[in-house]
Amino acid sequence: MRRRVSRRHFGPDGPRAAGPGRGRRPRLPGRAVVALCAGLWLAAGDAAAERAVDLELVLAVDVSGSIDIEEARLQRQGYVQALRHPAVLDAIQHGRLGRIAVTYMEWAGAHFQRNVVGWREISDAPSAAAFAEALERQAVTTELWTSISTAIDVAAASFEDNGFRGRRRVIDVSGDGPNNRGDFVVEARDRALAEDIVINGLAIINGRPGRYGYPPLPDLDLYYEDCVIGGQGAFVVVAEGFGDFGRAILRKMLLEIAGRTPPARLLRPARERPRPPCNAGELQLRNWSPDYDEY
Repeated sequence: MRRRVSRRHFGPDGPRAAGPGRGRRPRLPGRAVVALCAGLWLAAGDAAAERAVDLELVLAVDVSGSIDIEEARLQRQGYVQALRHPAVLDAIQHGRLGRIAVTYMEWAGAHFQRNVVGWREISDAPSAAAFAEALERQAVTTELWTSISTAIDVAAASFEDNGFRGRRRVIDVSGDGPNNRGDFVVEARDRALAEDIVINGLAIINGRPGRYGYPPLPDLDLYYEDCVIGGQGAFVVVAEGFGDFGRAILRKMLLEIAGRTPPARLLRPARERPRPPCNAGELQLRNWSPDYDEY
């Protein structure tokens, strides 16, 4: 059995080990989507020799059915503002090489993985501004279901032949709910970890049901800690609602670019909380919809 890597949690309760969830696998295709999306990234990547960078970073952003258009815009604007922030540029330029490579994708169910801005180098104010402007120009959309597992698989595949060679490779996953489509999330996480990819998480704590009435998962930050993140120094940042997203993503990007793990400290009130199983989203959907197995 492969040894689990150490992880830190930027939220309550500090580091914690956990095992995979159990349950029936949803009857949904997903691997073909990974191959298709990887091909799109190959087309977008630089075909020349790989350029050395300090970090290769995938920004993987949830636009699933629990998120309305206004919330999706708040997320998008949070990334745009972070990319334009002087502290982010300063962190990039203080790296050994002073440059990173970034791509931005949005994801929902296993059928929807969208490459919004392909791989680009950011090393100075003009390149950071160009990435932010390219991101800001793209239309904002949302789709149904939540497949963190497919998002991780597609993000991991995008590192191949992208034109860059980073000292670190990181997938930055943000979302407001657990996996409920495609492969179980721990399977995708472990595939990425086997490729020496680090996965960090941003859990958006949102107490209200989604726009279609789907219930939120209590203690989503603990689910992200146990089931989504992994790799040396991996961590979770908590956003207390979509209005807090901009602050949270700026903090997270600064840590990722600097290659730092935050100290374990409380961002939510300290209390004993049950840790959701790693198949919580699949169980939640089965309880919410009697036709779950037909999707």
